[in-house]
Amino acid sequence: MDAFRIEGGARLSGRIAVDGSKNASLPLMAAALLADEPLVLTRVPELSDVANMERLLEELGCRCERRPAGLTLTNVDRSLSHARYEVVRTMRASICVLGPLLARRKHARVSMPGGCAFGARPVDLHLRGLEALGARIELEGGDIVATADRLKGTTIFLGGPFGSTVLGTANVLSAATLAEGTTVIESAACEPEIVDLARMLTAMGAKISGAGSPRITVEGVEQLGGAQHAIIPDRIVAGTYAIAAAMTNGDLVMDDFPYDALLAVVDRLAIVGVHVERTDETEDPLSCTVRISCDRRLNPAILTTQPYPGVPTDLQAQMMALLCLADGNSIITEKIYPERFMHVAELTRMGAQLFRQGPTVVVQGVPRLVGAPVMASDLRASASLVLAGLAAQGETTVSRVYHLDRGYVRMEQVLAALGAKIERFNPDRTGEESVGREIEPAVPPLVEVMPASRPAARVV
Repeated sequence: MDAFRIEGGARLSGRIAVDGSKNASLPLMAAALLADEPLVLTRVPELSDVANMERLLEELGCRCERRPAGLTLTNVDRSLSHARYEVVRTMRASICVLGPLLARRKHARVSMPGGCAFGARPVDLHLRGLEALGARIELEGGDIVATADRLKGTTIFLGGPFGSTVLGTANVLSAATLAEGTTVIESAACEPEIVDLARMLTAMGAKISGAGSPRITVEGVEQLGGAQHAIIPDRIVAGTYAIAAAMTNGDLVMDDFPYDALLAVVDRLAIVGVHVERTDETEDPLSCTVRISCDRRLNPAILTTQPYPGVPTDLQAQMMALLCLADGNSIITEKIYPERFMHVAELTRMGAQLFRQGPTVVVQGVPRLVGAPVMASDLRASASLVLAGLAAQGETTVSRVYHLDRGYVRMEQVLAALGAKIERFNPDRTGEESVGREIEPAVPPLVEVMPASRPAARVV
């Protein structure tokens, strides 16, 4: 099982472009099941979660072809409707095929989803929304079985105890596009990934208004065609690398940075002493160029995760790693997943002073972190440990980095190109291979090395 070996203390410097969003890609791919014509997606990130979704769609009769123009998805067999446990258990977003299958094929059998383990994340809001549209829902052998002759539009409230549901909104929104009549989704998720899904569905022929607000209205249509759609940049990846630059006192330029989707994070970073400066004011604020730098002294901050447009829960662990180095006490409260603190014990192994009480962690800043063997437990917790290792004194080994491959494209290569001393290796192998191999000095795609002594600029 692969691990990362990191020698801390190297200052990150250079230029990268943000990949397409994982959290947007998976619902977009699932929505291809609605289409009567090929759907072409560009900016699809090369991640294990995306590969698993391709595998699932293939099993559901949707051909997936990687071409120079993008990922082409074509329905070739609409008789298939069983999303098996063996595939679905690998990622929670597999549940997104439920709504499209039900709406287009009138029947869906989807295993209860898996994914990262940081507390219960029930799918009851998904099912309640589809039942409101007229679906008959049963649970058989761990599978959700949904049937409907044709869904009928209605008004649906999707609010839950921790706010709106992003995947639930995606499921109900996708299903409602082919429902008879008008559907109003109240307390809908406002995340940019939902706006991106609505934008693609509209290009396919759907009639949707209000995406990005708590109330989405959908006028059902008889069928949806194909489209070509560019996926939005990944705001979590962008935030992670911005924090990595800050923790190493780096100087990083990022292209395709989704600035408008990260305003809450930019606000908190500014309080800490991290500067996110736009360098192209005339460009798209959801895909612009920024420069990341920071003060020599980091300030403490109070941070609470919230539904969009608040600080995303997917950046909570990374922000905690950053605040470990602040000069003072910070307070982090998790309002989305109160149990999402599996990284706390591992950061403590590296010298962090963390005190948890329920959904809140008090972070007492320390002068430095110390390298140690740590174990990744979920995708974003893994990222926080890598960031801590970059800033720590000495060597850090992060095991079980397959979690990272779910959400970051060749993370170790990107960081190595920016100056980090990091390598991937397999500790289970014997002989020469067991110590790993050095990262090749060649720069991976979309990464340019930029000396810290000169202004950021692309090499032409």
